[in-house]
This record gives sequence, C-alpha cells and structure tokens, in this order.
Amino acid sequence: MSADRTQGSPRYVLGVDFGGTKVALATAPLGAAPQMPLSGTRIETRGSEGAPEVVRRTVAACRSLVAGHPGELAAVGVSTFGIVRDGVVRLAPNVPGWDGLPLPGLLSEEFGRTPVSVANDVKAATAAELRWGSLKGVRDGIYLNLGTGLAAGFVVNGQVVNGAHGAAGEIAYLARHADDLRILQPAAPVADGLGPAVTRAPLEEYISGIALAERGSELLGTPVTAAELFDRGHDPRVRILLDDALDALALAMANLCVALDPSRVVIGGGMMGAAQLIVPHLREAVRQAVPYPPEIVAARFVDDAPLYGALALALDRDSLDGTSA
Repeated sequence: MSADRTQGSPRYVLGVDFGGTKVALATAPLGAAPQMPLSGTRIETRGSEGAPEVVRRTVAACRSLVAGHPGELAAVGVSTFGIVRDGVVRLAPNVPGWDGLPLPGLLSEEFGRTPVSVANDVKAATAAELRWGSLKGVRDGIYLNLGTGLAAGFVVNGQVVNGAHGAAGEIAYLARHADDLRILQPAAPVADGLGPAVTRAPLEEYISGIALAERGSELLGTPVTAAELFDRGHDPRVRILLDDALDALALAMANLCVALDPSRVVIGGGMMGAAQLIVPHLREAVRQAVPYPPEIVAARFVDDAPLYGALALALDRDSLDGTSA
C-alpha cells in the first residue's frame, strides 16, 4: 500500500486505533499538530467476528483512506489494547483471537516500506498528551486512564516508559490487599514469561468502569452504567460505593506518585465525565500522602486519545527515520 510519491507532494502520517468495539483511522500532515476533532473514518466491530476479520476490514479501510489522500504516506502509527511483545499482542484476553495476534507483522506486510509503529493504547494516549496535551514539557509524569478498563502511562526523562516486557503501567494488576498476592486457583502453564497473576486484575476488577457498573447494578438491583452510578451519587448507598472505589484508586495513585516522583499526573478516559468527583478526591489523597505532591490535571484529549497517540507514534517514527515532523 502506498500513496502518491510525486516529488514535492505533501507528506502525511496515518493513525489507526484498535478498540474493543471500533477501529478509528485518521491522517495528519507533517509539520503541524492534528486538527481537533480528527477527520477520518471508523469501523464498528462485531463481537462475533475474530481478530483476522477485524484486521482485514481495517486494512481495506486504510487502503481506501490512503488512496483518496494526496501526497506521500510517510509513516503509520497503530494503538491497540493489550501490549505488544516480540511481535505479537499479549494481555488481551477479552477479544477473540487478539491475544497472540502478530499484528505488527501483518500491518508491516501490508504497508511495505512505509514504517509502522504499534503500541499499547494507553501508552499511545500518553504519547499524545506528552506531544500536544497536558504532559507537554513535563519531564516526569503519569497519565492515568480511567475507562472501561484501568491502566497508566509513565513518562520518565521526557520519554514514555515501555518496560522490560512492554507492560509498564499495567496497573490493573496492582494488588489491593494481601489476599491478592495469593493465586488460589491452579496456575495456567506459564508462556512467554507470564506468571499466574495474568488470570486476574485485582485493581481493575474493583474500580474500572465495568467493575463499577457491575457493583452498582448489584447494589441497586437494576442495570446501571458507571456514568449513571456517578449521576446517582446523592443516594447514600451509591455514595458509599463510589467513595470506597475512589479511596482504592487514590491509594494506588498515591503509591505510584511516591515511587515515581512525578511533577504532574494527567487523568483521562471515559470516566472523566465525573471529573468533578474524581479529581478532587485524588488531589486530596496525593496532597496528604506524597512527600512532593504532583499537580493533578485533566487530560487534553477526552475523546480519541489513543488515535491521537497513534498519530504521535507515526510522527516520532518518521522523525527517527530521518525526517523532521
């Protein structure tokens, strides 16, 4: 796949974000920040279709988008749930066929000589905040994503931290109490260096959007979303549940800040519709518990943060390949 390579034609990058229910694509010119909101295309995914079909449909959409775009495609950035390790996606058990998918190779084969960078979606969102958003100019910081799931991105010395296995920031697996350090069920065979802890995610199972919806629905006896639960904060029963969840989140956040000593924590994700409750709670906990309390602010990119991050990855890759973005 390639775009028009006429000498002197404008160069641009392509961003692709694989989400649990959709795939989003957008382009951005070199030398300028992407417009807000992004223009591009979206593909709704179906729960019954497997990963190969999602990739096939995405590649077709990429071909169509590139074919209609004037200029030269300089680089491609891709964000995905799970982590990318040794050329395959890991820690992505919730979408059929995604765990173990050789996504980087499949896309590199499609795009030929055009460089392709693939990263975890939250690390990509962190890259977007670092390049254009609320982490811009920050040397040491944290991006906290509160959404359907729970994860973080760490910035150290002005760079997004990947970790030895690509799993830095997977705070969903943080223990809440001592019992979480004991995996009671028989451990699955270890593969790719994974330990039995991958069979559960204690913190995410307690305070993510899905977890709050499940706990709230059980409490109220009727199905509710996390957003609806925050709207019902005047109900004493709901308020106790929310305060308990926010206390658990604040404890984890304070401990991360003690360990990493960031100057700023940026909070984003779908649950930030309740920012007026979440942000003050975290600010006070950090102020009380952290020797050097960081600034806590909302993310710039409320919507499509991983897609902006995919574009940031592509721009960084193009710069590394010798062309300034």
